[in-house]
Amino acid sequence: MQTRYVPNLTGIPETMLWTLHCRAGEAKRPDGVLKDAEALRIHGAIDYDFEKSFGRAEPSLAIRAVEMDRVLRAWLATHPEGFVVSLGEGLETQAQRLDNGQLRWLSVDLPEAMAIRERFLTPNERLMHLPVSALDRAWMDRVDASKGVFIVAQGLFMYFEEDDVRRLVADLAERFPGAELLFDTVPRWFSRRTLKGLHRTLAYRLPPMPWGINRDELEVTLRRWAPRIRQVELTPYSFPRGLLRFVYNPLNEVPWARERVPTVVHVRFAERGA
Repeated sequence: MQTRYVPNLTGIPETMLWTLHCRAGEAKRPDGVLKDAEALRIHGAIDYDFEKSFGRAEPSLAIRAVEMDRVLRAWLATHPEGFVVSLGEGLETQAQRLDNGQLRWLSVDLPEAMAIRERFLTPNERLMHLPVSALDRAWMDRVDASKGVFIVAQGLFMYFEEDDVRRLVADLAERFPGAELLFDTVPRWFSRRTLKGLHRTLAYRLPPMPWGINRDELEVTLRRWAPRIRQVELTPYSFPRGLLRFVYNPLNEVPWARERVPTVVHVRFAERGA
């Protein structure tokens, strides 16, 4: 019998186990909105008390993955040989869910996170790995923009300082004209809670999330950071079932509340000279 892998993670890298737990939990459900066989395989191969740290798997992070898959799948329909960069990817298996046999995918993450990823997901000529920080601009030199570029930062930017996010977005707009960027945000109140110390369970405290921003601030802030932005689309989370469907989803229609919920952000950069 194969020995299950025992991860030794703390801080932000440990969050890769949280997102894996939620995706696998959703994929196990017969009525789940996410199909992710690779997440189930990896989850089962790791010796870690997921429920002790993160509690029961809840759907929000799986819903985020579904929404990001939807946006990226639509882009791949018109850019089948496009180049996708996934920043801070951890154990995310989006490339495996969306692989059309033609795309090129560059997974970027810290060396300690990438070492764990490569225990379960082997890179190849199209699905590539690079063990550097997302803030290290060296990854940009690995991108072939000839067939289009799409950058994904799932569950990442909130762990950066605002100035780091600002500079990175501005650099992306300048370096990759015509590219698209997809990321998610947490509201200011949630960011403040994590800075004070927010426990997911008695055994697990969330890492600080320094960058929080409310939904109504997003577009004007991004355009101030990068004037070359052509379009900004904002999508709040929408739960498919259970109590949250009836309690949380209506908040997306309440003016004050909807500006203070997590949001998926889809940015299109202008072409050079546009």
